[in-house]
Amino acid sequence: MNPLFFFSKSVKPQVRKYHQFDFSIRIAKPQDLKSISEILTNSFHSRKGIMGYIYPFLQVSIYEDLRNRIGSKSDHYLCIIAMLLKETKSTENLSALEGHDLVGTVEISIRSLQQNRLLLINPWQLDNLEYAYLSNLAVDPDYRRLGIAQQLLNFCEHKVLEWGFSELYLHVLENNHSAQRLYYKAGYRLEEAEWTFGSLLFGQPRKLLLRKSFSG
Repeated sequence: MNPLFFFSKSVKPQVRKYHQFDFSIRIAKPQDLKSISEILTNSFHSRKGIMGYIYPFLQVSIYEDLRNRIGSKSDHYLCIIAMLLKETKSTENLSALEGHDLVGTVEISIRSLQQNRLLLINPWQLDNLEYAYLSNLAVDPDYRRLGIAQQLLNFCEHKVLEWGFSELYLHVLENNHSAQRLYYKAGYRLEEAEWTFGSLLFGQPRKLLLRKSFSG
């Protein structure tokens, strides 16, 4: 995970309609940090049992990590969000759409094999030592199964191609079957299953490395 463009430059928000909802996909802004951290914490951490006491600290930690990534101002990092749009009335009594609730997020970055040892693939499987990586895809539970995650993926893939990369990598836990279905449907395929001490000794789920190629 890495830094963020604070402005859209020439990127126009993409608006999609699903059932009775309208959504806009756009690059995140600094004022979105709190909502992004809330969605990430809720998606990846439980409030049950003792975790309920730890949960607020996890959210603060996620917020600070995201803020640091934003602050680094990398040219090859984006945090992308999905906004629920609500209809408003302008002074001319015409309908208009404005952002209301942040309901989804994802991050993409360019990583280096030399800097990041978490990607345990054979170096000769890559054309060079840099690769495009997707992380932290999360959608508000109340707005899942509406196509938001797929639209976030589409936006990421378009940006990765603009950056000059023909492949995109991501990790998913082997017990996260709903996420796996989403990725496989979107064209991602298993590159390797990563074994850790936790998975070998304690039966923890492995991390699956998935890859999508855009070269045909």
